Amino acid sequence: MNVLVIGANGQIGKFVVEQLAQEGKHKVTAMIRKPEQADALKELGADVVIGDLEGSVEDLAEAMKDHNAIVFTASSGGSTGQDKTLLIDLDGAVKTMEAAEQQGISRYILVSAYGADQREKWSESIKPYYVAKHYADRVLFASDLNYTIIRPGGLKNEPGTGKIAVGTDLEPGSIPREDVARVIVASLQEEKTYRMAFDLIAGEHPVEDALGKL
Repeated sequence: MNVLVIGANGQIGKFVVEQLAQEGKHKVTAMIRKPEQADALKELGADVVIGDLEGSVEDLAEAMKDHNAIVFTASSGGSTGQDKTLLIDLDGAVKTMEAAEQQGISRYILVSAYGADQREKWSESIKPYYVAKHYADRVLFASDLNYTIIRPGGLKNEPGTGKIAVGTDLEPGSIPREDVARVIVASLQEEKTYRMAFDLIAGEHPVEDALGKL
C-alpha cells in the first residue's frame, strides 16, 4: 500500500512513519506543512508532500494522489486555542475524508480520543477537543470510507511494550505513543479493524492478537 501519514511531524506520526519504513511492507509518505520539516522525515524513510489542513479540499486531494491509504494523526496540540482545535481536529479531519473520497481512496485510519463517543467521559478542561473528535468520528462513520477509528487513552512518551487492550468500553488507562503507532500500522490490513471504532490502552496482549479478536 502507498500510505499517506497526515500529522507526520507529530509524536505519534513520526513513530508511524518510522515503523512503516522499517517494516518495509508499504511505501510511506509524510504530509507536512512546512518544507523545513522534510529532512527529518526523509531520514526516517518517508517521501514527503506539502499539505495544509487549513487549505482547500482540492489541494488536500492533490496531496493524496497516488496513495491508497490515509492515516490521520494530526492534532492542534495543547498550546493552541479552541479555534485551531476546530480548524484542525474537526474541519481539517473532515476535509481529508472528503479529499480521500474524491481521490477514490478507501482505507482511512483516524486517531481520535478515549471516550470521544461518550459525552459523560469528556474532560471539562479540554471539552472543545472532545467535541472536535466526537464530530469528526461521526462524519467518518457516515462516510463510505473503510475506516478504523482508534481512541487511545492517556498518551505517554515512555517506550512501548507491544502489549495492549482494545475494546468498546474499556476502563480508563494510558498507553505509550509508540504502541499507538504499532496499532495504526497493524490495523492497515487487519480486516477485524475495518469499519470499527475502539478504545486503546496498555494491556496484556500482543498487538496482532488483540486486534484479531475485535
